Amino acid sequence: MTAPADDVTLTFGGNATTLLHLGPFTLLTDPSFLHRGQRAYLGKGLWTKRLTDPALQPTQLPPLDAILLSHLHGDHWDDIATRYLDKATPLVTTQEAARALERKGFAATSDLKPWQQHVLASGDDELRITSVPGVHGPGPLAKVLPPVMGSVLELVRGDAVSWRGYITGDTLYRPFLGEVLERCGPLDVVIPHLGGTKALGLTVTMDDRQGADLVELLKPPVTVPIHFDDYDRFKSPLGDFVAEVRRRRLPGELRTVHRGETISLRA
Repeated sequence: MTAPADDVTLTFGGNATTLLHLGPFTLLTDPSFLHRGQRAYLGKGLWTKRLTDPALQPTQLPPLDAILLSHLHGDHWDDIATRYLDKATPLVTTQEAARALERKGFAATSDLKPWQQHVLASGDDELRITSVPGVHGPGPLAKVLPPVMGSVLELVRGDAVSWRGYITGDTLYRPFLGEVLERCGPLDVVIPHLGGTKALGLTVTMDDRQGADLVELLKPPVTVPIHFDDYDRFKSPLGDFVAEVRRRRLPGELRTVHRGETISLRA
């Protein structure tokens, strides 16, 4: 993995697992290390089988400033993560996930409510993490699935925000996501979780059209889609999203990333 000459980069590990280098900060998101053919438990008797191999393993990771977890599902946090990730690493997640992982020995959890903020500091630099609410399922299914959060990440140097990005987490499109712009300001990049995931016959993550709706709503200079083909419950491939964005002639650059690849998150 050779990083470009840039201070804000993403290395794609597959599914929703990314390694983010944001100035002096290094974050791991939604660590899923299962291999092709292994199954992840989603709760309530639901399982999903991995179709690909991960591009990152715990032994390949650099020292981490934090782990960012959108929610506690087996395709976003698995037994390998529990066993091998350093339990002293700060872990920023939902209140429910924080309680569950504290019981497994992770001692530095930060449980965020919607729009609550957690700050990492390094010298004169800060990384602000703001929790964004999400909806992981329609109607009654929302009560069955675990609470989910997106995150706005802001790299702050001095008093100025030098970069701002939004990772959606496993949410469906909802117009209230426009509050990201109202509360946090304009974005440099959006990283949507796509896939059109199906559970009990219902869609529980954004498909191609919902993903395009989000791009149309937030109008980011750069969009980097992830979470689209690694598990067998994904029913909306990346190509459909790319085609829908182009069909609508939406502004900004669509920057796709392959497993194991490192890309810039600058516009």
